[in-house]
Amino acid sequence: MEKKVSAISVLVAFLLCTGSVAAQKAERKNVRDGNKQYGKDKYTEAEVAYRKSIEVNPRSVEGIYNLGNALYKQEKYPEAAEQYQLIAGQGERLMREDPDNNAGRLAQVFHNLGNIGMKNKEYQKSVEAYKQSLRLNAGDEETRYNLALAQKLLQDQQQQQQQNQDQDQDQEDKQDQEQEQQQDKQDQQDQQQQDKQDQEQQNQQQQNEQQKTQEEQQQNEQMSRDNAQQILDAFLQDEKDTQEKVKKAQMQQQQSRKREKQW
Repeated sequence: MEKKVSAISVLVAFLLCTGSVAAQKAERKNVRDGNKQYGKDKYTEAEVAYRKSIEVNPRSVEGIYNLGNALYKQEKYPEAAEQYQLIAGQGERLMREDPDNNAGRLAQVFHNLGNIGMKNKEYQKSVEAYKQSLRLNAGDEETRYNLALAQKLLQDQQQQQQQNQDQDQDQEDKQDQEQEQQQDKQDQQDQQQQDKQDQEQQNQQQQNEQQKTQEEQQQNEQMSRDNAQQILDAFLQDEKDTQEKVKKAQMQQQQSRKREKQW
């Protein structure tokens, strides 16, 4: 029983080893095919071959790196940056395993990432990428020149952004001032309109009061005239009554005298 298990284990190990060797051969073949096409400036064909190598071994550093270069040559910058980032993410491991060979490769990865940032006007990213490239390969004069250019463009970009912000702020302040002036003007017009309405209302109220006063005066005058007339009429009536009484008294005296004579 133990011998059978041992035999099976050996068979499995052999098959795994054979499969691994076959996969490595297929990976290297696809990479070599891609390199041939790349050397002929046939970057599309090279891309196909490198992708095949990655299908065989998704962790193929050489396949991923070369695929990024093929995409970069085709100006497929977002896709190329994606592949370069995969390599950059393994930077520490690669430097531990083979610093002599991988340092140059990583330096080129960061150099190309810097170039992609320049094309996208992402100068801050370019500066950081070029600095990282120079840490790995301090003697690369092209990277050093690109870094200086990226720093200058970044400075200009920041100054332009600040200028734009200042202009936007000035424009915003101007709009706020215009709105404030417009509001003040509107408030002034509203106040004038309100004052006019208040004055008209006050004038109307004064007119009403004057009219009421005049009416009261007329009523008082009419009442005074009526009272005076009543007083006069009463006086005349009294005078008339008095005269009648006098006449009546005189008539009675005259009649009394006539009787006395008759006697």
